[in-house]
Amino acid sequence: MRVEIDDRSGFCFGVVNAISVATATADKMRSGGGTKLVSLGDIVHNGAEMARLEALGLEVVPEDADMALLVGRTVLIRAHGEPPETYRRARENGVTLIDATCPVVERLQKTVASAYKKMRGVSGQVVIFGKRGHAEVRGLSGQVCAFDGNAAVTVVENEADLNVLDFTRPIYFMAQTTSRLAEFGQLADAVRERAADLGQVTVHDTICRQVSGREEHLAEFARRFDVVVFVSGAKSSNGRVLFETVKAANPRSVKIEGPDELRPEWFSRNVAGGFMLRKTGLREISVGVCGATSTPRWLMEQVAATIVRYEN
Repeated sequence: MRVEIDDRSGFCFGVVNAISVATATADKMRSGGGTKLVSLGDIVHNGAEMARLEALGLEVVPEDADMALLVGRTVLIRAHGEPPETYRRARENGVTLIDATCPVVERLQKTVASAYKKMRGVSGQVVIFGKRGHAEVRGLSGQVCAFDGNAAVTVVENEADLNVLDFTRPIYFMAQTTSRLAEFGQLADAVRERAADLGQVTVHDTICRQVSGREEHLAEFARRFDVVVFVSGAKSSNGRVLFETVKAANPRSVKIEGPDELRPEWFSRNVAGGFMLRKTGLREISVGVCGATSTPRWLMEQVAATIVRYEN
């Protein structure tokens, strides 16, 4: 059996940076005999990686944790970013913040604030294509809380959501950094088509190319193998999106969180319940292992090592 790990899968730059900062800070605090480093929510949506970080001295609290309960503590801001309100409450309660916001997200936060000021002057609307309730989207919407609260930004997840917009007024349309590029383009076209005045529509592509560029690559990767194993945490939005791409490219694809979910029959030509692989004579079965931007390389390596132990 031939098993290959996709060399472009795994943590994006923002996640790598956040984990590096968290690891170094937690280690320093532990060696100094202080309290644990606190993270507002999971740094990455992968249970195995979070378990590793917690073992190193990271304490995870809810995303909306009351800062008054964290007085004197050191709190990490994840790559997803946070709204200005979080920083204000931290200052008021004597909480030290370690900011690991992804630079791409940080730029988008500034873009949202700038876009709102522009739209406010012309009675326009700021619209973000993204997932409601997602940490990054909450941080983006929160950039304008000082003006009119979260209602100042409209979050849309699909074309049906566009019905809440007033197409007679100006629209500034952008996207969560991890959104699918094709879907953003489709919604942008729909906004343009429905606008009363095309000149009043601003479409700003704010999708991170390190993430969006993986879709085409993963589709090409998936087509090369008899079976594809996609490794991702259950809570990863990016994982759900990328697995759809992999599955469309190769129907013999499965999504797992770790090696304990693997099933030997997936890699057999003959066992009922498997993928009924083509009888390829003496040619070995090929298996591709890939993952989301929140999937650690070490976990994909564990999955690959488990697969090669199966007998055909």
